[in-house]
Amino acid sequence: MIFTWERRHPCLHEFLGVQVLFLMWCLVTHAGKDACAPRAAPRIMKNHLTAEIIAIGSELLTPNRTDTNSLWLTERLNSVGIDVKLKTIVGDDETRLEETIRDAVKRSNIIVATGGLGPTEDDITRKVFSRVLGRPLILNDAVLTGLKKFFASRGYKMTPNNERQALVPQGAEVLANPNGTAPGLLIREDGKYLFILPGPPREMKPMFDTYAMPLLSEASQGIRIRKRLLKTTGLGESALDDMIAPIYTLYQNPTTTILFTLGEIEIHLTATAESDEKADALLDELSSKIEEKLDKYVFSTNGESLEEIVALWLNVKHYTIATAESCTGGLLAKRLTDVPGSSNYFHSGVVSYSNDAKADLVGVAPQLIEKHGAVSAEVAEAMAVGIKHRAGTTIGIGITGIAGPGGGSEEKPVGLVYIALADDVHVEHRRALFPGDRERIRYYSSQAALDMIRRRIQ
Repeated sequence: MIFTWERRHPCLHEFLGVQVLFLMWCLVTHAGKDACAPRAAPRIMKNHLTAEIIAIGSELLTPNRTDTNSLWLTERLNSVGIDVKLKTIVGDDETRLEETIRDAVKRSNIIVATGGLGPTEDDITRKVFSRVLGRPLILNDAVLTGLKKFFASRGYKMTPNNERQALVPQGAEVLANPNGTAPGLLIREDGKYLFILPGPPREMKPMFDTYAMPLLSEASQGIRIRKRLLKTTGLGESALDDMIAPIYTLYQNPTTTILFTLGEIEIHLTATAESDEKADALLDELSSKIEEKLDKYVFSTNGESLEEIVALWLNVKHYTIATAESCTGGLLAKRLTDVPGSSNYFHSGVVSYSNDAKADLVGVAPQLIEKHGAVSAEVAEAMAVGIKHRAGTTIGIGITGIAGPGGGSEEKPVGLVYIALADDVHVEHRRALFPGDRERIRYYSSQAALDMIRRRIQ
């Protein structure tokens, strides 16, 4: 996307050139000294445990089911200082599952497998783990008795295939399941922990918290993982990385991951240390440097959405706002009112799609539209001023553009959008040329409008 108000930034090559000259000077004039040496970045803890998650079940490979267990498990593992390095979804295929388990045992300290512990033929998890680890399956009398009591208490007769759930790999510890029939398993193998848990979340979650969390918290020896999410808007991914790569590449801990999402770029920082406080200190150091470099491109340091940040500042300053939208069709108003408590600051929104509506509902002069066209800076500003005056608000926003796929021209192509803001002392506009289809252009437009409001009032 193209903004006419985008600022220029120093070239990465110039930055690196200066750094190389500086290091050469240090080597020549301070040989054997550490005066020029940068402070060593904290390294990842040597005893830092790593984990991987294996979600088992062919249903998870269909478009109708989502593996939510892995997300929850990752959060729980991270909370006790264990980093999840890999997540794998495997169907009910013995060969593929065997390959996955063999690889997992070689590379990870902790393996958490979910699913495939039921009584049917396609529930293969016990069998394959048993084969990979060389631990024969043994019928556990206590588990079998518990299964029979479970069915009897509900007035059912247990079918023979349910006996499969009482088969336990030799040496495995049985994890009781008060919420279902499939017990979980814990296998300790060469200093590694293998948790084999049922797939249903209502069974898996309490079992993991009851049996795995205390054990893993002790095994991690107090190591903690802390994360921070910085959100930015108004910069492309490559431009952002060009600005901050010279900063974050100096650090092994915290680690940095950059993720592009619609209209935003997220910077994920992850620190590992002996305590939450030390991890937070590492995050503070790197985060502050990135925030200083990116300046107002950063709109959130705690994961809030852009509309939440705008709502916060509108409330803090007791401002009110009204919107007049054309190509966005009310999307900006929707996003502003998605935040609870929006009645404190949002007055009204008008979708003035046609030229007549722009004149009748917002007060744009027909002569202005005839002279400059509906998609123009002049009309956008008139929409912002008009809705502000009619609503009696602190701020008025006007948006007009061409969302496509038709309606564009060489002079005014699809994706051309003008966004204007009017307040008591100021009127401004921005011209943007957004890429993508109709949905993306409309969303980018609402995002740019929210950012325009934020920059004005923050």
